[in-house]
Amino acid sequence: MTLVAGRGPLSAEPAGWFSPAVPPGVVYVEPHPRRVQAWRAGALVIDTERALLIHRRGQPLSYLFPAEEVGDLPAEPEPEAPGHVRVPWDAVDTWREEGRELVHYPPNPYHRVDCRPTTRRLRVRIGGVTLVDTVDTMIVFETALEPRLYVDPALVRGELLRPSTTTSYCNYKGYATYWSFVGADRVVDDVAWSYPEPPPESLPIKGFLSFDPARADVTAQLPGRN
Repeated sequence: MTLVAGRGPLSAEPAGWFSPAVPPGVVYVEPHPRRVQAWRAGALVIDTERALLIHRRGQPLSYLFPAEEVGDLPAEPEPEAPGHVRVPWDAVDTWREEGRELVHYPPNPYHRVDCRPTTRRLRVRIGGVTLVDTVDTMIVFETALEPRLYVDPALVRGELLRPSTTTSYCNYKGYATYWSFVGADRVVDDVAWSYPEPPPESLPIKGFLSFDPARADVTAQLPGRN
């Protein structure tokens, strides 16, 4: 995420531009002075503060480790960082960074989430039924992603929503739970989501709802669009 994904500066569709242009295939490697640990079959197999991060276009952010610190784990040499190797994410059972368990990739030091109270209007309708129409919203600015509005569930017609079994995870907002619309004549799965226990940087949207414009008629007053 961030440098190489979304609309980050090294992504396939950056939001801005470089002058002069960045050469194709550019890779960025940097020290990552945090404690990174990994467990396999209950045993601690990596414990280092000498990891690197590698940002490569079209690939997830990845750790690189000094070759002598990964033991007999599966590892691939990294030509952009001599003496360092990449360990496949699924080669171990658990990853932690500074004590925080990681789910699917390292947290990116260039990724930021800003949650700001706002009076930007959010209206959501499905099949002529209005779920919410309010200017009491929270706008989330997240690096390399489009801004998004969230709303307190107290302002939403909650009787038209039911919990879904769908879940997802974000390194910066936590585990998401999803909600489906149940109307008189239709059901629309996973029309909204919320983060019940977000990490500190995203606490202002704890429990708030955001709506999928691909599944509902969402009118959101966002920067540069209205």
